[in-house]
Amino acid sequence: MERAMEQLNRLTRSLRRARTIELPEDSETAVYTLMPMVMADQHRSVSELLSNSKFDVNYAFGRVKRSLLHIAANCGSVECLILLLKKGANPNYQDISGCTPLHLAARNGQKKCMSKLLEYSADVNICNNEGLTAIHWLAVNGRTELLHDLVQHVSNVDVEDAMGQTALHVACQNGHKTTVQCLLDSGADINRPNVSGATSLYFACSHGQRDTAQILLMRGAKYLPDKNGVTPLDLCVQGGYGETCEVLIQHHPRLFQTIIQMTQNEDLRENMLRQVLEHLSQQNENQYLKILTSLAEVATTNGHKLLSLSSNYEAQMKSLLRIVRIFCHVFRLGPSTPNNGNDMGYNGNKTPRSQVFKPLELLWHSLDEWLALISAELMKDKTNISSILLKPKGPNQQEDSIPTPTFEVASTETSTLSAEKEESKMYEVGSAQEAYVDCQDVISVTANRLSAVIQAFYMCCSCQMPQGMTSPRFIEFVCRHDNVLKCFVNRNPEIIFDHFHFLLECPELMSRFMHIIKAQPFKDRCEWFYEHLHSGQPDSDMVHRPVSESDILLVHRDSIFRSSCEVVSKANCVKLKQGIAVRFHGEEGMGQGVVREWFDILSNEIVNPDYALFTQSADGTTFQPNSNSSVNPDHLNYFRFAGQILGLALNHRQLVNIYFTRSFYKHILGIPVNYQDVASIDPEYAKNLQWILDNDINDLGLELTFSVETDVFGAMEEVPLKPGGASTIVTQENKAEYVQLVTELRMTRAIQPQINAFLQGFHMFIPPSLVQLFDEYELELLLSGMPEIDVNDWIKNTEYTSGYERDDLVVQWFWDIVEELTQEERVLLLQFVTGSSRVPHGGFAHIMGGSGLQNFTIAAVPYTPNLLPTSSTCINMLKLPEYPKKEILKDRLLVALHCGSYGYTMA
Repeated sequence: MERAMEQLNRLTRSLRRARTIELPEDSETAVYTLMPMVMADQHRSVSELLSNSKFDVNYAFGRVKRSLLHIAANCGSVECLILLLKKGANPNYQDISGCTPLHLAARNGQKKCMSKLLEYSADVNICNNEGLTAIHWLAVNGRTELLHDLVQHVSNVDVEDAMGQTALHVACQNGHKTTVQCLLDSGADINRPNVSGATSLYFACSHGQRDTAQILLMRGAKYLPDKNGVTPLDLCVQGGYGETCEVLIQHHPRLFQTIIQMTQNEDLRENMLRQVLEHLSQQNENQYLKILTSLAEVATTNGHKLLSLSSNYEAQMKSLLRIVRIFCHVFRLGPSTPNNGNDMGYNGNKTPRSQVFKPLELLWHSLDEWLALISAELMKDKTNISSILLKPKGPNQQEDSIPTPTFEVASTETSTLSAEKEESKMYEVGSAQEAYVDCQDVISVTANRLSAVIQAFYMCCSCQMPQGMTSPRFIEFVCRHDNVLKCFVNRNPEIIFDHFHFLLECPELMSRFMHIIKAQPFKDRCEWFYEHLHSGQPDSDMVHRPVSESDILLVHRDSIFRSSCEVVSKANCVKLKQGIAVRFHGEEGMGQGVVREWFDILSNEIVNPDYALFTQSADGTTFQPNSNSSVNPDHLNYFRFAGQILGLALNHRQLVNIYFTRSFYKHILGIPVNYQDVASIDPEYAKNLQWILDNDINDLGLELTFSVETDVFGAMEEVPLKPGGASTIVTQENKAEYVQLVTELRMTRAIQPQINAFLQGFHMFIPPSLVQLFDEYELELLLSGMPEIDVNDWIKNTEYTSGYERDDLVVQWFWDIVEELTQEERVLLLQFVTGSSRVPHGGFAHIMGGSGLQNFTIAAVPYTPNLLPTSSTCINMLKLPEYPKKEILKDRLLVALHCGSYGYTMA
């Protein structure tokens, strides 16, 4: 009865106060009752509960085994913390990680809690399991005010953690300037290394803490590497910390040359070096000129090493081009970079800016001498310019008696060389002697080296010119050494793509070498084309999958042309170059099969007469831009879209089911049209032009002038072919000009806006400099594939799986049926299985699948009545049931082809 009354009284008191007034006897339950009160600093409630309880205030709970004092210190509950300390809580109790309440108070900046813990004899020198003390925590977070109070109680301000790092190290790493000063004022060792040999300056530089590094250097910090030889400057350059590098150089000027020499270090990222040198160069004009001059000197040294045939070609070539790229970058971004072509050293001006190129003139002079020597040898043997052989070692010749080259410097050129250059030249020739013991010719040995220096010369010339302009000096250089450079390209056409990029960028120069480039095998040019088309992309894998839903091109099948035009115009070009994902609205299918279907349907839509964009040629098989396409108010936007689709298709090696007139392919390539191209749109008129060229027209009384009548929306208008054309008579002497001008009018001028819009879209994905590697016939092959299907090639490049083999009866029936099919039905079959109606150049061996090259494959499927063949377009697989009779196979196959040729989502 008495016990029941006590419980009733306890319940009454609890209800009146709206809380429990006594702790449970179980410590685990009791601590979780107290913890929220401690966190809220409800010290009166905690005091009342503890007063009537035997609860141990040092009870450790949870996975980390912390006490309530830890909780109070961590949360800044100072009143509860004082209460617990008075109740006997241990200020130095460590949790499972070795942290004391003082550690937690320091980490969170709880100043009052720290003060009270120190009053109750908290030990500031205790380390946690990682060796961190309270001052480490204050240093990490930059709590300088608290650090001032704490260091008075610290016996060793340089106490190390498990990695040998002191509080000063971590403060420097995090850039807490006032904390660093406080620690230094308290006696911290400024040059103390950690276990890896890293000092405070090292830590500051590793994170680009400029102001901290400045403080350390002013207070006497030594410039010391770690145990692996990595210096503070190395760290600054690796991180691109130009401002911190500037501070280091101010205190240690010798480091300037160290940075310049770092440009030769392949292990350092070039863009970080650029950042550092860019910052340093923008401080003042003198610093800018000093950097450029120093880079020019290093480049010159590397260039002469490259011309020395005994050096490592690969290493020296990369080093030279790397330095020159950095040099040109800094030059363009300097404090007073010219915005026109007038302030240039190569145009003869003696400005301070032009003088930075002076060291490089020695290298360009050596380059000129080498090319002149080779040119002289070419002139000696005009009948066979490719056999510039050195005399081989005779059978009786001693090993150390190596013959000299059969060329030598002309005396007028040699006399201009300084003694230093003469010595360098002798060294180069001596090295050449060693290189030629195997009877290699001069061009084979020197072409790559000289080409790399020519590339460097081009880069230096270009950086002084406005964007898009080629230096007159460089054009003159190419013209002067035309025969040698053509010999280089003839010997090794890949030089064009390795070093002679200027040919692709400069039409004036490209025209001189085009016949050599076009003479290379089409397959090689295709490989070069795609190699360089994708070389600048972050992901050149053609099966790249967009990661974002917003990257998917969502189009409507019933308005595919307009909806595709809309989504492509809004899409990110860079992402489209990397990969395409297409989904038809309301359909689930995605993947390469759907992409190929999209291109195939758009191919037909682009030439759909409803859009009036293209008109059929005279033979009815090819298409030409419609000169009256403006009847469609959006025609130029649509032409731009058509260009984008063809550019995308070419970029991703997708074939399009369109064949254009030869003249339109010429327009894409920038090749001038001729009168023979007129035959595609007006064969009879082309014959008339041919007749004029073949016959003397002076006395025929044709009365032709340089103006013609042309149909403009049904009305005839007279259009002059040139200024004053209506009054200029066509004669025997000027008839060729007339034919060319009238051809340009019919084939180009009449559709110039359409051509321009198309090319604007096409060049968004295909650079003009690369597509010009091909002629109009080859471009058609690249875009549309082979027009005919070779069944024998198809059979030869087919694989079998899931039980089928080439000799199986069903497989033999299948190929017999394919040979019986019409050409159109074969196209349907190819389209049904691969998603494409065309065979790429090179035949069936080059068919692409979802993950690259993928042969046409036939897989066995168990037969059931009325079962149709199906396909997996992503892997070019025909799933062919094991039909019991050839007639059934043919019937089912034709049904599938005519009913399912666009059903790629069934795969």
